[in-house]
Amino acid sequence: MRKNLIRIFIGLGVVLIALLLISGWYMFKVNTLLKTMTPLETKQVINNIYSVNNSFVNLYLLKDSSQYIAVDAGNDIETVSTEMAKLNIDPNKVKAVLLTHSDSDHAAALKLFKNAKVYLSYPEEKLINGEENRFFLFGNKIDTEDYILLKDQEELQIGNFHIKCFLNSGHTPGSMSYVVNDKYLFIGDALSLKEGLVQEFIHFFNMDSEKAKESINLLSHISGVEYIFTAHFGFSDDYKTAFKNWK
Repeated sequence: MRKNLIRIFIGLGVVLIALLLISGWYMFKVNTLLKTMTPLETKQVINNIYSVNNSFVNLYLLKDSSQYIAVDAGNDIETVSTEMAKLNIDPNKVKAVLLTHSDSDHAAALKLFKNAKVYLSYPEEKLINGEENRFFLFGNKIDTEDYILLKDQEELQIGNFHIKCFLNSGHTPGSMSYVVNDKYLFIGDALSLKEGLVQEFIHFFNMDSEKAKESINLLSHISGVEYIFTAHFGFSDDYKTAFKNWK
């Protein structure tokens, strides 16, 4: 009996050490990759579009008269609040949040936008209702149960903004891009930009990189778009040139 208990404890110890080693490697890998990201500083980017820096990620604010639409919601509520204060923008004036997907660095500060309707795609709901896991045994979570689900190719009119919704699964099952007023493309983590050219997003963070590549192909054929705004790799003001080497 005693020998069996010793074997059990040894076995549990080995499993625990293995888990700690895997966890340590994973965190090292994540931190290394985060350092390669190049988000914008908090500023007015163009016209009535603002970037809000939250460490390694951006959310964007689109001004419509005295109100705003947010694309994503940031990684940390205190940081987002501080950065928005630099722009003299009141979070209570944000009337809609368009989530590109439900990862925490895009949705963690949702509670800051108390007056906003929240939008995300139908397939993305699987990650927040427990139907599908994001990493290992873990799903995603957003701080609201009151959200509006969007279909691929659905169109919205929010104030003076006409919004076309494009499903681009791969990074997550329900990753969604938004084309605003036929000109501005907000893509979340669908792709990255390096020296102004489109590249695939970091595979380590994708759930299905092959689907992600197919989604980039679709995003490369949207007529009328001039600007591309990414969550982690800045923006381009030349859509055609950004995709010129994409295959």
